Amino acid sequence: MVVNKNNQLLVNNQVMELKDVRKAAVDFLDNGGDGSCTHCRGAKNQASSDNPEKAIISLRNDRETSYKTYISVQNELIAAYNDLRERERQRLFPNEVSYTEMDAEYNAARTPKKRKDDLEVKIKKLQELFPRKLIESAPKKN
Repeated sequence: MVVNKNNQLLVNNQVMELKDVRKAAVDFLDNGGDGSCTHCRGAKNQASSDNPEKAIISLRNDRETSYKTYISVQNELIAAYNDLRERERQRLFPNEVSYTEMDAEYNAARTPKKRKDDLEVKIKKLQELFPRKLIESAPKKN
């Protein structure tokens, strides 16, 4: 994934709109191309990712990319991970608050230790199912 100096997003050398980034990331992360991912619900496209453990999203921004575009792309990519983790939270922990609420509660200073310990186990499980493997390359000057 490349964001050029004109703030255009290129995925596999194809222009992509910001509004499509989250879905494209979810499709890539959830593909399950090698069949080893029992929780993946993707298309199992052999040309895409094998499983979430191997699914690495590489992002490179041009030095002239606007900060607004940079943050917007980051937000969409993080939201893709959160959406998948939320889906699994609903499956594994249906009586629990949402994934993002669990994370916020876990990080809140006021949360009792017993609750933090419980949340930590659940959050780690969800993060193991969809580990965030987002790599940012050094900005390129064109």
